[in-house]
Amino acid sequence: MKTKIYQLETLTCPSCAAKIERAVKKIKGIEDVHVLFNASKVKATYDENLIDGSEIRNTIEGLGFEVLGEQ
Repeated sequence: MKTKIYQLETLTCPSCAAKIERAVKKIKGIEDVHVLFNASKVKATYDENLIDGSEIRNTIEGLGFEVLGEQ
């Protein structure tokens, strides 16, 4: 398992955070995901044998949110 943190543009509402969390949880290979609303970050733990971080990033950006960086 690998954990990656994605820094997002400023999240303006809790429902946006919930929307991101629901979408990322649907990706095959995701073990756990938490959106840190106040910090505008997404912390995802996933099986790197099934997916890589780019799929998570693409899912977030597909919802209309800009990913500013990854850790």
